[in-house]
Amino acid sequence: MPKVGMEDLRRRQLIAATITSIHEEGFANATISGISKTAGLSGGIVAHYFDDKAGLLAATMRSLAQSLLAETLRRLKAAETPEERIDAVILANFSDEQNDPESVSAWLAFWSEARNAPALWRIQKINERRLLSNLKYAFKQLLPRDEAETAAAGLAAMIEGLWLRCALSNGPLTVDQARMIARDYAARLLHKD
Repeated sequence: MPKVGMEDLRRRQLIAATITSIHEEGFANATISGISKTAGLSGGIVAHYFDDKAGLLAATMRSLAQSLLAETLRRLKAAETPEERIDAVILANFSDEQNDPESVSAWLAFWSEARNAPALWRIQKINERRLLSNLKYAFKQLLPRDEAETAAAGLAAMIEGLWLRCALSNGPLTVDQARMIARDYAARLLHKD
């Protein structure tokens, strides 16, 4: 009989190993054998906990999305004004915790594969809706409805575009610079330039 808590621990080990494998080997080369070896577990355990590689990949992307959600909620909880809520969303997306090299590699891989994998696509769409919803909520307290919706959509696109440029660059655009650009853009949307 397995020890209590081992299932959750093993799931987390396999998810962490998947992120590492994607970073080191690339998405296409991350195999169940290699992932389980990185996790220090047998390959058969992947099928036991996730059914197959697709299930493991979906669980890994879901884990990354939940980490971003937790970071966003933590920052939103501390925000007292709509402006601080907007800033909290920006800071969460460009936090060091969300932008370590392994997580960035995994996010890029999942983004590129999402259109071909319905489970990944659903997770990506949920993530996008959360970003937009959090921004709309804050902007609607500061701007007329139509303007707020346009501002939220523009800032969401700016955040995703800047994040992608940071992820794909080797130095020209840093996370700190991206954060500053997004904050400046938000201020302009609120006519505070």
